Amino acid sequence: MESQDIVGFRKEELTIDMAKAQLLSLIYFFPCAIALGLPFYFIWAADYNLQTIIDLVPKGIGVGGAMFFICAVLMGGIVLHELLHGATFALFAKHGLKSIKFGVMWAFLTPYCHCKEPLLVKYYILGALMPGLVMGIMPMALALMTGNLFVFAFGLFFTLAAGGDFMMVNLLRKVDFNVLVHDHPSKIGCYLYTPV
Repeated sequence: MESQDIVGFRKEELTIDMAKAQLLSLIYFFPCAIALGLPFYFIWAADYNLQTIIDLVPKGIGVGGAMFFICAVLMGGIVLHELLHGATFALFAKHGLKSIKFGVMWAFLTPYCHCKEPLLVKYYILGALMPGLVMGIMPMALALMTGNLFVFAFGLFFTLAAGGDFMMVNLLRKVDFNVLVHDHPSKIGCYLYTPV
């Protein structure tokens, strides 16, 4: 479904190529992991060795149980990531949750949240950043204070998982906050509506 024109506004498409976004995520993964992991390592390395890490796994669940638990946390986190987008967009959308659509781009195995009505850029950026902040940056900050390795790993994963969101915000960073932005219905990106 194509985004509709709005009378009195000039429409401009801003998109990110999905394959390029996934490639960039892979390229940036290791430098980001190192940059984010070094502070944790220097603060908490003395508290961990191979045995203390093995001891973190609850007794009796085995490798299979641990893998199942990790997969369940990641899958639940991916769902929560999209729900955070949707809940934030819905706060500022005229029709609330009725304007929010969830789905999966099966060709790229990428879940998405789509807001079906235009929002001001400042609200769109807030919605785009929310999962990365709540599930990425905040858990990593908490882990730096507490030394919790699981919380740090969770935060690191979901900071990196928000890479596409951060790319989208980067595209919009120089756009006036009062311009309307409409989520692209089929690509990673949006339409900008600037008053003529």
